[in-house]
Amino acid sequence: MKKTYTAKSGDIKRQWYIADAKGKILGRLATRIATILRGKHKPIFTPHLDTGDGVIVINARQIKVTGRKLKQKVYRRYSGYPGGQREVTLEVLLARRPATVIHLAVERMLPSGPLGRDLIKKLKVYADDKHDLTGVKPLVLEV
Repeated sequence: MKKTYTAKSGDIKRQWYIADAKGKILGRLATRIATILRGKHKPIFTPHLDTGDGVIVINARQIKVTGRKLKQKVYRRYSGYPGGQREVTLEVLLARRPATVIHLAVERMLPSGPLGRDLIKKLKVYADDKHDLTGVKPLVLEV
Protein backbone atom coordinates (compact mmCIF):
# COMPACT_ATOMS: atom_id res chain seq x y z
CA MET A 1 0.00 0.00 0.00
CA LYS A 2 1.39 3.41 -0.95
CA LYS A 3 1.34 6.24 1.52
CA THR A 4 0.59 9.85 0.66
CA TYR A 5 3.63 12.08 0.92
CA THR A 6 3.34 15.12 3.15
CA ALA A 7 6.09 17.71 3.03
CA LYS A 8 7.85 18.77 6.21
CA SER A 9 9.37 22.18 6.79
CA GLY A 10 12.87 20.79 6.40
CA ASP A 11 12.11 19.36 2.94
CA ILE A 12 11.11 22.72 1.44
CA LYS A 13 13.74 24.43 -0.73
CA ARG A 14 12.94 28.08 -1.46
CA GLN A 15 13.79 29.91 -4.66
CA TRP A 16 13.08 33.46 -5.86
CA TYR A 17 11.67 34.31 -9.27
CA ILE A 18 11.54 37.63 -11.10
CA ALA A 19 8.61 38.44 -13.39
CA ASP A 20 8.57 41.35 -15.82
CA ALA A 21 5.02 42.71 -16.06
CA LYS A 22 5.75 44.86 -19.10
CA GLY A 23 2.98 44.25 -21.63
CA LYS A 24 1.56 41.25 -19.73
CA ILE A 25 -2.16 40.71 -19.07
CA LEU A 26 -2.98 41.38 -15.40
CA GLY A 27 -5.05 38.26 -14.67
CA ARG A 28 -2.76 35.82 -16.46
CA LEU A 29 0.29 37.20 -14.68
CA ALA A 30 -1.49 37.13 -11.30
CA THR A 31 -2.55 33.47 -11.65
CA ARG A 32 1.00 32.42 -12.54
CA ILE A 33 2.39 34.35 -9.56
CA ALA A 34 -0.24 32.90 -7.19
CA THR A 35 0.69 29.38 -8.35
CA ILE A 36 4.38 30.01 -7.61
CA LEU A 37 3.66 31.58 -4.20
CA ARG A 38 1.41 28.69 -3.24
CA GLY A 39 3.92 26.05 -4.37
CA LYS A 40 1.62 24.20 -6.77
CA HIS A 41 4.42 24.00 -9.35
CA LYS A 42 6.40 21.67 -7.08
CA PRO A 43 5.90 17.93 -6.66
CA ILE A 44 6.01 18.34 -2.86
CA PHE A 45 2.94 20.63 -2.78
CA THR A 46 1.02 20.24 0.46
CA PRO A 47 -2.24 22.22 0.77
CA HIS A 48 -1.88 23.20 4.42
CA LEU A 49 1.83 24.22 4.26
CA ASP A 50 3.71 27.07 2.65
CA THR A 51 5.78 25.16 0.07
CA GLY A 52 5.99 28.05 -2.41
CA ASP A 53 8.71 30.35 -3.63
CA GLY A 54 9.14 34.12 -3.61
CA VAL A 55 8.28 36.35 -6.57
CA ILE A 56 9.61 39.78 -7.52
CA VAL A 57 7.49 41.72 -10.03
CA ILE A 58 9.02 44.65 -11.91
CA ASN A 59 7.47 47.16 -14.34
CA ALA A 60 4.04 47.02 -12.66
CA ARG A 61 3.24 50.39 -14.21
CA GLN A 62 3.22 48.84 -17.70
CA ILE A 63 0.67 46.06 -17.05
CA LYS A 64 -2.11 45.57 -19.60
CA VAL A 65 -5.81 44.75 -19.18
CA THR A 66 -8.29 43.65 -21.82
CA GLY A 67 -11.61 45.16 -22.79
CA ARG A 68 -12.96 48.18 -20.92
CA LYS A 69 -11.58 47.22 -17.51
CA LEU A 70 -9.52 50.41 -17.17
CA LYS A 71 -12.71 52.48 -16.94
CA GLN A 72 -15.16 49.91 -15.54
CA LYS A 73 -13.23 47.90 -12.91
CA VAL A 74 -13.76 49.46 -9.50
CA TYR A 75 -11.81 48.80 -6.30
CA ARG A 76 -13.86 49.40 -3.14
CA ARG A 77 -12.81 49.74 0.47
CA TYR A 78 -14.83 50.55 3.55
CA SER A 79 -13.57 52.15 6.74
CA GLY A 80 -16.47 50.89 8.88
CA TYR A 81 -17.87 54.35 9.50
CA PRO A 82 -21.00 55.85 7.92
CA GLY A 83 -20.05 57.40 4.59
CA GLY A 84 -16.68 55.64 4.72
CA GLN A 85 -16.94 53.64 1.50
CA ARG A 86 -14.40 54.71 -1.12
CA GLU A 87 -14.27 53.68 -4.76
CA VAL A 88 -11.43 54.07 -7.23
CA THR A 89 -11.24 52.83 -10.83
CA LEU A 90 -8.42 50.68 -12.16
CA GLU A 91 -7.22 53.54 -14.35
CA VAL A 92 -6.78 55.89 -11.38
CA LEU A 93 -5.21 53.23 -9.14
CA LEU A 94 -2.79 52.22 -11.89
CA ALA A 95 -1.70 55.85 -12.28
CA ARG A 96 -1.30 56.48 -8.53
CA ARG A 97 -0.10 53.16 -7.10
CA PRO A 98 0.65 50.56 -9.81
CA ALA A 99 2.15 48.03 -7.40
CA THR A 100 -1.14 47.83 -5.50
CA VAL A 101 -3.01 46.60 -8.59
CA ILE A 102 -0.85 43.49 -8.95
CA HIS A 103 -0.64 42.99 -5.19
CA LEU A 104 -4.44 42.97 -4.84
CA ALA A 105 -4.95 40.70 -7.86
CA VAL A 106 -2.55 38.09 -6.46
CA GLU A 107 -3.70 38.45 -2.85
CA ARG A 108 -7.31 37.75 -3.81
CA MET A 109 -6.25 34.52 -5.54
CA LEU A 110 -4.57 33.16 -2.42
CA PRO A 111 -6.37 31.49 0.51
CA SER A 112 -7.63 33.75 3.25
CA GLY A 113 -6.40 33.19 6.79
CA PRO A 114 -2.97 32.63 8.29
CA LEU A 115 -1.60 30.66 5.32
CA GLY A 116 -2.56 33.36 2.83
CA ARG A 117 -1.03 36.06 5.01
CA ASP A 118 2.26 34.17 5.07
CA LEU A 119 2.20 33.59 1.30
CA ILE A 120 1.63 37.22 0.33
CA LYS A 121 4.71 38.29 2.31
CA LYS A 122 6.85 36.57 -0.35
CA LEU A 123 5.53 38.86 -3.10
CA LYS A 124 7.51 42.03 -3.85
CA VAL A 125 6.09 44.40 -6.50
CA TYR A 126 7.93 47.38 -7.99
CA ALA A 127 6.48 50.00 -10.34
CA ASP A 128 9.70 50.32 -12.37
CA ASP A 129 12.53 47.97 -13.32
CA LYS A 130 14.64 48.81 -10.26
CA HIS A 131 14.48 46.49 -7.25
CA ASP A 132 16.62 45.98 -4.17
CA LEU A 133 16.59 42.17 -4.08
CA THR A 134 19.54 41.41 -6.35
CA GLY A 135 21.22 39.43 -3.55
CA VAL A 136 18.69 36.59 -3.76
CA LYS A 137 19.70 35.79 -7.38
CA PRO A 138 16.18 35.35 -8.80
CA LEU A 139 15.36 33.12 -11.75
CA VAL A 140 13.38 34.56 -14.66
CA LEU A 141 9.68 33.61 -14.53
CA GLU A 142 8.19 33.02 -17.99
CA VAL A 143 4.54 34.01 -18.23
